[in-house]
Amino acid sequence: MNLSDRPAAGPLQPAPRVVERFGLAARWAHWCTAALTAVCLATAAVLYLGPLATLVGRRPLVAAVHLYAGLALPVPMLAAAASAAYRRDLAELDRFTTADWAWLRTRPRRRDTTAVGKFNAGQKLYAAFVAGSVLVMLGTGALMEFGGPFPVSYRTGATFVHDLLALGLFLGVCGHLWMAARDPVARLGMRTGLVPLPWARREHPAWHPGPDSTD
Repeated sequence: MNLSDRPAAGPLQPAPRVVERFGLAARWAHWCTAALTAVCLATAAVLYLGPLATLVGRRPLVAAVHLYAGLALPVPMLAAAASAAYRRDLAELDRFTTADWAWLRTRPRRRDTTAVGKFNAGQKLYAAFVAGSVLVMLGTGALMEFGGPFPVSYRTGATFVHDLLALGLFLGVCGHLWMAARDPVARLGMRTGLVPLPWARREHPAWHPGPDSTD
C-alpha cells in the first residue's frame, strides 16, 4: 500500500478549554455538608412545626436523627482538610481584601469582576456564615442535649440562640440555592470540578487572568 493511498487524517480537534475549579475533597465536603444540613433543617422543621410533627410522628427517632446529623456536620470539612487543595481554598475564603469590599459596593453586584479571585466577596461571606453557624449550633445543641449540670438559664439561652440561628441558616441556604440556580456553570463546577476557561476569566479574572493580562 502506497503512502498516497492512506486516508487523509481529519482536522485536529481543539483541546477542551476547561480549568479545574474544585478538587474531589472540596466537592465531597460540599455535598456531604449539604446533605447533613438538609437533614438537620428537615428534622428541625418536624420537631418545631406542629402539623409536620403530627404528620411524621416518631418524635424520639426524629430528634435522634437531628442530634447525630448535627454532631456530624463538622466531620466532612475536617476530613477534607487532609487535602492540600482544600486547605488552599479555605485560605482563599479566609482572605477578605479591599477589592472584596469594593465588589460589595458595586451596583449592580457582579458587574465589576476585575479584581475577583477564585471566590467573590459574597461567597466568602456565605462560607464564613456557614462555618460560624456550624460551630455555634454544635455548641448550643450540645448544651441543650447534655447540659444537665448547667443552670436552666444557660439551656434556655442556648435554645433561643440555636432556634434563631437555625432560621438564619435556613434563609441563608435558600439564598445560596437561589444564586446557584442562576449560574449553571457554577453548578457544573461543583458537580464535576471543571468549568469553562472563558467563564473563569470573565467571572474570576484574578484567579485565571486572560491571555492579555499582565498578572
